[in-house]
Amino acid sequence: MSPQNQTPPKPFKICLVEPFFTGSHQRWANEFASRSRHRIDILSLPGCHWKWRMHGAAVTMAEKYRAHGIQYDAIVASDMLDLTVFLSCLRDETARTPVAVYFHENQLLYPWSPRDSDTKKGRDLHYAFINYSSALAADATYFNSNYHRTSFLDALPNFLKRYPDFQNLDTVSTIRHNASTLWLGMDLKALDSFRCPNRGKMADKPLIVWNHRWEYDKNPIGFFRILYGLVEQGIDFDLALLGEGFEEEPPYFKEAKERLGNQIVQYGKVPLFSDYARLLWEADISLVTSRQDFFGQSVVESIHCGCHPILPNRLAYPNHLEPSQWSQNFYETEDEARRLTIELIQSGAWKKPFQGASLVSHYDWSNQTRIYDSCLDQLAQLRKS
Repeated sequence: MSPQNQTPPKPFKICLVEPFFTGSHQRWANEFASRSRHRIDILSLPGCHWKWRMHGAAVTMAEKYRAHGIQYDAIVASDMLDLTVFLSCLRDETARTPVAVYFHENQLLYPWSPRDSDTKKGRDLHYAFINYSSALAADATYFNSNYHRTSFLDALPNFLKRYPDFQNLDTVSTIRHNASTLWLGMDLKALDSFRCPNRGKMADKPLIVWNHRWEYDKNPIGFFRILYGLVEQGIDFDLALLGEGFEEEPPYFKEAKERLGNQIVQYGKVPLFSDYARLLWEADISLVTSRQDFFGQSVVESIHCGCHPILPNRLAYPNHLEPSQWSQNFYETEDEARRLTIELIQSGAWKKPFQGASLVSHYDWSNQTRIYDSCLDQLAQLRKS
């Protein structure tokens, strides 16, 4: 029988469990479910109270799963679920159902804000332990980047050594054996519908963009410090401050609004995706100062839209661009970031879109869906007798 006449494999029934259904977690789940050849049912809870989600959502999600009354071929849970509690509540229903965990982030390596009371009181270790035990209980563990996978696995031994005895260090090799990278799927083509010329076609000064959450781990203080350095050296630019903000405006954003007010063309999240996309296409420079990024979805979006990235040579960013080939886009220190930005502006190179934009195109779902479906094929077959 020729390949054209072969019957496609029967779709599997997959349950995707996401207790923190908002932002990038929500987009990823909805986008994959709409593209997969498999039937994917999403069990979710609103994306708030993240600590309580990690502690208590497993019980609620188990009740939701049982209420569906469906025998699924496989379960995929996000890292926000305590998988061990979830499965213990469903011993009869899931005894022969293969299970995977998808790590968008992890609490073992996530930089906690100094304002968080759990850090000050030493109560933060258990969230990392939930990630560890969930990975141990899963048949397969998927990470959204190579950096994320290797850094998590490398950090586990020292994490377990913090406990007084029975540290179970041998379990790390079990988790490592079942771990793989399943790159974050993204709808980059949705941005293409709003393509427009960058600033270089119409202006004498570049537009610098911030398109991340307004949170501690993205290091906005370092970002603004670099910009103030540009101002002190007489470098002119405009600024778009996008992304999710706090309920209470952080003081360093307030200060930036006062000091850079005349240069700010957008302050805060825009209401429509089309507005966001157009600003990314119009922008020229994406200056990144994050302390943590397990993948960097907003960075990939800006690169795809032709922004010249100025990236720290750490975290997931070298997974997207090879630093040895794009040395003008990577820095080691804040001073070097400021120097690279100044050189980019003064040279006029910002006037043309970034030449490496195509290097992130493989994250689009048009390339990733087939890979995801193949992973689910393998997962669903794991416990077949």
